[in-house]
Amino acid sequence: MNVAQLADQLRRDTQFMKDVTRWEVIPAREARTLPFPSCLDERLKPVLAARGIHALYTHQAHSVEATARGEDVTVVTPTASGKTMCYNLPVLSAILKDPDARALYLFPTKALSADQVHELYEMIEEMGVDIKTYTYDGDTPAAARKAVRQAGHIVVTNPDMLHSGILPHHTKWVKLFENLRYIVIDEIHSYRGVFGSNLANVLRRLMRLCEFYGSHPQFILCSATIANPKELAETLIGRPVTLIDDNGAPMGERHFVFYNPPVINRQLGIRQGSIPVTRAISGMLLRNGIQTITFARSRLTVEVLTRYLKDMVRDPLGNAGRVRGYRGGYLPTERREIEKGLRAGQVDAVVSTNALELGIDIGALDACVLCGYPGTIASAWQQAGRAGRRKGTSIVFFVASSAAIDQYIVTHPDYFLRQSPENALLNPDNLYILLSHFKCAAFELPFEDGDGFGNAPAPEELLGYLSEEGILHHVDGRYHWSAEDFPASEISLRSAAAENFVIIDITDPAHHRVVGEMDRFTAPMLLHENAIYMHEGRQYQVEKLDFDACKAFIRAVDTGYYTDADLNINLSLLDIEKQEPHSRGGITALGEIKVTALVTMFKKIRFDTHETLGFGHVRLPETDMHTSSMWWTLPEDLANAVPSDTLKNGMMGVANLLRIVCPLYLMCAPQDIAVVYQVKSPITDQPTVLLYDNCPGGIGLSQKAYGMRDLLLSKALQVAQDCGCKYGCPSCVGPVGEIGEDGKKTAIWLLKELTK
Repeated sequence: MNVAQLADQLRRDTQFMKDVTRWEVIPAREARTLPFPSCLDERLKPVLAARGIHALYTHQAHSVEATARGEDVTVVTPTASGKTMCYNLPVLSAILKDPDARALYLFPTKALSADQVHELYEMIEEMGVDIKTYTYDGDTPAAARKAVRQAGHIVVTNPDMLHSGILPHHTKWVKLFENLRYIVIDEIHSYRGVFGSNLANVLRRLMRLCEFYGSHPQFILCSATIANPKELAETLIGRPVTLIDDNGAPMGERHFVFYNPPVINRQLGIRQGSIPVTRAISGMLLRNGIQTITFARSRLTVEVLTRYLKDMVRDPLGNAGRVRGYRGGYLPTERREIEKGLRAGQVDAVVSTNALELGIDIGALDACVLCGYPGTIASAWQQAGRAGRRKGTSIVFFVASSAAIDQYIVTHPDYFLRQSPENALLNPDNLYILLSHFKCAAFELPFEDGDGFGNAPAPEELLGYLSEEGILHHVDGRYHWSAEDFPASEISLRSAAAENFVIIDITDPAHHRVVGEMDRFTAPMLLHENAIYMHEGRQYQVEKLDFDACKAFIRAVDTGYYTDADLNINLSLLDIEKQEPHSRGGITALGEIKVTALVTMFKKIRFDTHETLGFGHVRLPETDMHTSSMWWTLPEDLANAVPSDTLKNGMMGVANLLRIVCPLYLMCAPQDIAVVYQVKSPITDQPTVLLYDNCPGGIGLSQKAYGMRDLLLSKALQVAQDCGCKYGCPSCVGPVGEIGEDGKKTAIWLLKELTK
């Protein structure tokens, strides 16, 4: 059965349709094309013709022409619209005309790098020309690295490797830097907040070295749909860009189905779980031979759904390779194998976290199931865009969980369908980040008096400060690196712990094998002793977690249940740096806090019924993070003026508003900060709203927030008052199911009092 037939059958199924809150049909769109631009090298045209490409989509043609005019461009079109051609064609054309020309490709993940190199190889081989394309990342063998440095026409890497593996060793990359013609940065919407601010400074360092070696490269940037692509691109590279967003790619008809699981307990308002419903819908698609991708929000949900779907398709020998799981933590070889299987049509269903949200080529799938709202409108459209051939019908199911935001989206589908995607924000001039990269830049190449650093403000002051601290040495009009350490190795672009836990299968005593890896933050939740670790739907019991050696030892089992752990977060005060009384009698303060994460217990959950079978204790050390924070305490009379439940709802609304407002004014990503409310805070003994930097040591966001604390409150009040909803929605105080009917009114009252 094809998608159109299935859609028709479901729409006639009254049992299914009674839980559908909206069935939106997005009509098909015809391709709009233009002839090949004259600037393209003639040798490319036969290769494109062999692939059935006799003209370019409008956005591809405009991009190639703008690049030929010497402009920096950013291309913004939906998933699977052929953005790769926008940079491969100008780059290949330039190298064909000038064999000395070089290009540098930057992708946010290794998976994307490997995927793009595969496509480039194919085109180059079909042309029969000598254009050497190499991936240079942590997986590149030492023996191959010299060849990449000497001979690579196109070097494909990621920001982390550019930062710590290429720029500090630029003297080994002379051929690349002297002839660098193009810098390609794909998926720029993923460079937001701390990560994006770091990358912008890495690019300042890159351009400084290019200038030293006499090259003047152009930028070609690509992005999925976000609200501010031009602004983001220009902030990243520090130069004006030409925006190309006239998407000419065709799209088949797409059905978007909003499904709210039925209520199973009317007194308590409890709905059927999203996992069993997702299992039923994905299973129905699988049985009908419709190639499907299912997105889940957590690794555990991915593994549970993978097991369910594998059980549906197992053959008599127990093989279930038609269904695969895909998430962070799988080994690179395993991920490549799954991607290849999807492209070749050997995999009928894949269950993934947002790891497959980025533009990895997994072929054209027919259906997509979202198990819960991914958190942003931009992400939801990215995931939905993984389904849909250029011709033919596709279908997307959004299955709501019982979370308040999911319930809001499923009962207000227009909010999702009409709302603009989110902004991607960053601040390259954040003093903490900027200072770190000044150190790296000085290590790479001495600064001369009067030198700038891209468009960074006040370079002389920062160089003077580093000189006073003894990090740089000023002599004969130059600032030289004088410290002993290697600065790039100390700076993580993503502000995450670099060391991962390795997961080792010890089922066969004679042959231990590494099956995956996991980050330090997640390991205590999923790899504690007696946890059931799931990998591609198979169950393993964790025998031992060696925290010091960063290793987990697992053994294959078949238990009939899985485990889920609870993570407790506690805040404690380390030091108060500043505090001021508020106009109404409360206090605003800035200080250092300790954020303690501790996994205390886990529960055993039965497959199929999802009933809890029992609990177990987790005995692991706490994970501490010291960071900077600022907080507002409510005046006592304000706190006592309303019942405690009403106060709690109002404070939750204020915290939700600050989560929306703060990233806009601090120029960061939402995940870079945390905003929490405490009706009786252990830090202040009063009702308190806290904002803290969500990375070790902090990067100055709390200090900046403290300086604009009154502005943030007034902007939060403005957002709440300007929103047209009656009781609350995700665009202001939060959904009414989360904050209650009195939440919006109380939040507005609190903010009015605090801004008097």
